[in-house]
Amino acid sequence: MTRSDSARPAPTELARGTEKLLGHLAMILFAALISASFSLGGMAVPHIGPAALNAVRFLLASLVMAAVALVFFRHLPMPHRAPWRFGVIGMLMAIYFITMFTALKLTTPVSTGAVFTLIPIMSAGFGYFLLGQTVRPIVLVSLVIAGCGSIWVIFRADIDAILGFDVGLGEAIFFVGCICHAVYAPLSKKFNWGEPVVLTTYWTTVATFLAIALYGAGEIVATDWTALPAIVWITMGYLAVFTSAGTFFLVQYASLRLPASKVLSYGYLIPVFVIVYEGLLGHGWTSPSVLAGAIVTVFGLIIVAFAPDR
Repeated sequence: MTRSDSARPAPTELARGTEKLLGHLAMILFAALISASFSLGGMAVPHIGPAALNAVRFLLASLVMAAVALVFFRHLPMPHRAPWRFGVIGMLMAIYFITMFTALKLTTPVSTGAVFTLIPIMSAGFGYFLLGQTVRPIVLVSLVIAGCGSIWVIFRADIDAILGFDVGLGEAIFFVGCICHAVYAPLSKKFNWGEPVVLTTYWTTVATFLAIALYGAGEIVATDWTALPAIVWITMGYLAVFTSAGTFFLVQYASLRLPASKVLSYGYLIPVFVIVYEGLLGHGWTSPSVLAGAIVTVFGLIIVAFAPDR
C-alpha cells in the first residue's frame, strides 16, 4: 500500500447509509414519474404508432441529456472502452418500450400492469447471475408481499378478475419487454466502468433512440406528423424529459447504490401513485378494499428498504 492509498479515507458508515438513502429516494421519484405517464400514454396511443411515439420521445430525451451533459463537461466525449455496452442497454430499453405500447393496443392497462409486477422478481434473478447479488429471505418475502398487494390494486380488489386472468398475445408480447427491463438494472451496474452517470445516461438514451428509429423507420415515415392532436405532443414531451432522460438517470444512479432486487422493487409503487393521481385529478378515489392492497404494497417496500443488502 502506498502512502497516498493509506491517506485516502475509507467511506464511513454514515456516508454509505446516505448513499443508500439517496438511492431509495431516487427510485421513489422514478415510480412517481412513471406513474404519471400512464394516463398520458393511454390518451396518446390511439393517435400514433408505438415506434413513432418512442422515436420522437427518445430524440427529445437525447437532446435534453446532451444539454445537461454539456453543463457538466462542456463536450460529449465518446466512450473510449467498449461503446457496444450502451448499444446493448439501449436495445433492451427499446424492446421494453416498443412492447409496452404495442401491448396497450392489444390488451388492457390492467393486464399489462399485472405483467409489470413480475419485473422485480426477475431482476433479482438477473442480479444474482450477472453480479452475484444474493437476495436475503426477508427481501424475497417482502417482494412477494408487495407483489400481491400490487396485483390486488391493479385488479381493483376483484377476486374474479384475478382468477379469470387470461394471458393473451398482448400480455405475452409485454412479458418479453419486461424481461429486458428486468435485466437492465443489473446490467447497467455491470457495464458501468467508472463513467459519470450523466454521460452513461446520455449514451444509453442515444442508443435507445437509434434502436427504435431503425426498427420503426417505416412507421415513422408513414406518420402524418402535422395531423397529430396536442395530447400526443404533450405526451411525447413529458415522456422525453421525465420518463426517458429522467428515469434513465434515476435507475442508473440507484443501481450503483442498491442491489438490483431493491432497485426495481419500486415498480410496485406505480399502482399506488396512479391511485393518488387519479384522485387528485378528480377522477375519483379508490375503494377502501383497493386502498388496503396499496397499503400492503407500501408495507412490503418498507421491509425491502430497511432489510440488509446481503
